[in-house]
Amino acid sequence: MPDAALAALALPGFWWLALTIAVAGVVRGFSGFGSALIFVPVAGIFLPPVHVIAIIALVEVASIAALVPRAWGQADRRQVGLLVLAALPTIPLGLIVMDALDATLVRWVVAGFAGGTLAALVLGWRFSASVGVGITLAIGAAAGFMGGMTGLTGPVVVLFYLAARQSARTVRANTILFLGALDLAIVVNLGLRGFDDFSILWLGAILAVPYFIAMMVGQALFHPEHERLYRRAALGVIALSVLVGLPVWT
Repeated sequence: MPDAALAALALPGFWWLALTIAVAGVVRGFSGFGSALIFVPVAGIFLPPVHVIAIIALVEVASIAALVPRAWGQADRRQVGLLVLAALPTIPLGLIVMDALDATLVRWVVAGFAGGTLAALVLGWRFSASVGVGITLAIGAAAGFMGGMTGLTGPVVVLFYLAARQSARTVRANTILFLGALDLAIVVNLGLRGFDDFSILWLGAILAVPYFIAMMVGQALFHPEHERLYRRAALGVIALSVLVGLPVWT
């Protein structure tokens, strides 16, 4: 086994990261979102922000093969395309801001953003503005920026879609396509920035295995008639992850 792979396995907290990513995979499989909200706060305990962003983006790329084929035919691809178009230029801006911030401050931003998203979901907040091209582009831009700064690619667009007057199946499919495209874009941006920590690249590849398997399990569990149960389970897991990842503990 390459030395970089052995170094990845020896990283502090490896088994916690593996367990967390597996749980995140199940939630992503049945809900279409939530993996970053679960993984990023916990991973921040053990790794610096740029490593967390790299790993969650690399691992999420594994979702493309598992989830996109089914989602492709169910999604509103025009709307997803607009979101992706707006997100592309803001991802590098988010990465620049992440570089400029202290790691602990980034963890607080993650905790605040994830906690705020959770509160909005629990309270049933709904996006009430008329959804035109301008609003769609603004949502995509905000999602790209937050993804680059924190690795949390999903919350902005998830809140947007949960407020939409679309079926659960379409919302789930749109979210899957958008997050997959955003994760690919983040990986490309990190590559252009010269990211070459091979132990982290190996860690992303290793964690992609339990994530992929767990995601397939979650997808098999998905049935539209149980949407409320899935939602409650996802919110509970996200809440636990946010609490565990608060910088006050470490």
